Amino acid sequence: MGTLPERLAEAILAHAREAALPEGAPLREQALAERFRVSRSPVRAALAILRARGVVEHRPNRGCYLRWAGPALPQAPAARIDDDADYVRIAEDRLAGALPERISEAALMRRYGLNRSRVVMLLARMAQEGWAERLPGHGWRFLPLLDTVAAYEAGYLFRATIEPAALLLPGFRADPAELARLRAEQEMLLAGGIGSLPLAELFRINAGFHETLVDFGGNPFFSDAIRRVNRLRRLVEYRTFADARRLVAQGREHLALLDLVERGDMARAAAALKRHLDGVRATKLGSPALRAALAPRRRG
Repeated sequence: MGTLPERLAEAILAHAREAALPEGAPLREQALAERFRVSRSPVRAALAILRARGVVEHRPNRGCYLRWAGPALPQAPAARIDDDADYVRIAEDRLAGALPERISEAALMRRYGLNRSRVVMLLARMAQEGWAERLPGHGWRFLPLLDTVAAYEAGYLFRATIEPAALLLPGFRADPAELARLRAEQEMLLAGGIGSLPLAELFRINAGFHETLVDFGGNPFFSDAIRRVNRLRRLVEYRTFADARRLVAQGREHLALLDLVERGDMARAAAALKRHLDGVRATKLGSPALRAALAPRRRG
């Protein structure tokens, strides 16, 4: 799921299932907007998506209604990283240093017992997520990662320096529409998205929050730097995103930070952002999941 309406569409279906709503139950825009803490516009778009999928009907002058009882509604296809066993095996071998830096499609086919179309699809996902790239001619190259505890900590220390500084740049200009989008995404996470979204989507939303704030600074060197660090840490974050309580706390801190930016209180916003990053760093460095993900590497 990429857009906010698409995520809301799945959240509405999940709510209908969990509440066992009956066939013909009304889906009121205002009530859904209040439940998921968003404006009515993305709710209206989400209902349009569900109408196109045939699970919601629109009655003129009356609104939208469920066509099926909640328990009978179709489940969204599972998309969490740990549901794709092939992707997980390659990602974990990459983190463990069991794969060479350069590899061919044929080598991956032999190693994992996959056909070529499956390997091509997996490599395309890795390239999209920024940890592999196609070489000129034939073959693929795995890109560098933050694959030790020291490197991971260094990445957070760098972010705690560069991100607050971006908020204090003389060219900092916050786009109101982008601020609204960031707020809607964080509110959606706190309204249930943390427990239902794929890990890749959780990472995209939270990394994108920080990247957008840095982008407001108007300095492309700052923006390039934060994106590079986020790419380097992606696979490790997939292994350490399981703590829902921590993600809830982060979401609340993100919203408080947006409040400060919207008021133009940039000194306090920069200080809050540094505290936020320092706190996340301390929590993650104490996480057994991180230590396990970054155990001493073996080389393939």
